[in-house]
Amino acid sequence: MADGSHPTLPGFAHVYSGKVRDLYAPLDDAGEARADRLLLVASDRMSAYDFVLDSPIPDKGAVLTQLSLWWFDQLADLLPHHVVSTDVPDEVAGRSVLVERLDMLPVECVARAYLTGGGLSEYEATGSVSGVALPEGLVDGSRLPEPVFTPSTKAPMGQHDEPIPFEGVVAEIGPELAERVRDLTIAILARGNDVAAERGILLADTKVEFGLRGLDLAPGEDLGEAIRARGAACEIVLADEVLTSDSSRFWPADAWEPGHPQPSYDKQYVRDWLTSAASGWDRHSGETPPALPDEVVAATRDRYVEAYERLTGTPFVPAGR
Repeated sequence: MADGSHPTLPGFAHVYSGKVRDLYAPLDDAGEARADRLLLVASDRMSAYDFVLDSPIPDKGAVLTQLSLWWFDQLADLLPHHVVSTDVPDEVAGRSVLVERLDMLPVECVARAYLTGGGLSEYEATGSVSGVALPEGLVDGSRLPEPVFTPSTKAPMGQHDEPIPFEGVVAEIGPELAERVRDLTIAILARGNDVAAERGILLADTKVEFGLRGLDLAPGEDLGEAIRARGAACEIVLADEVLTSDSSRFWPADAWEPGHPQPSYDKQYVRDWLTSAASGWDRHSGETPPALPDEVVAATRDRYVEAYERLTGTPFVPAGR
């Protein structure tokens, strides 16, 4: 729901609404919110350039939820995930999952196999991305010599994430945990590309979310201090969504041609329209972006569904059917 509203779900207490997801806590027999579980609901809201757009994308939440569930299975040998059950209220069936409540790491974990987007802009300005020096002469769409970990800050909603070097991750979560999430992020990207390549798709980059199991945060204890003190002894769990068209860039392999923006199965299509002359919007103006035309909404939905169907090899079935 583009206005930020959320459905009321009997048996659940609304906890938080982000740009595109709503979180609920299941209620126990006494009517109190449980501290160990969350219902993660993916809406059809679309965000771009730190704005929630006025135009939802039909079936987007269901596509992302079902694709994440498929990927969790493909990645199960790398690390555990947070999904407990898909037995959810009918009102949000097909686009929500019951998950384990975790202590989330306070950094954005990003890995890149190709250079584009914000990474390209940073490279053009500094010759590096998140402190990782890259070869000269790379252009938009260039394949990197090897996948790189390019983390960023996790900014509050409405503010921009900023690239940070690996040392910044070490400062946030400690050296051992930083090395583990770096290696896991790159491993997830590599596995994703191995799988996607068989379907004629390139995975340019991806952002993943990790939580910790067993941190046992005390009341009033600072999360960052707890993670640095004992996070290395905890189990890392894959959380949120993974390898979807919202968190990753997918390109058709047969159309890949470095030197310009690539055709995509992700929300880059929306970003490109917003920054085109057709939208009349200046992304640096601070003004809210315009509503998407019906044809852009339909084409965006088609791209999300095509990515799902090409990757999984199964037809997409909208929620409730």
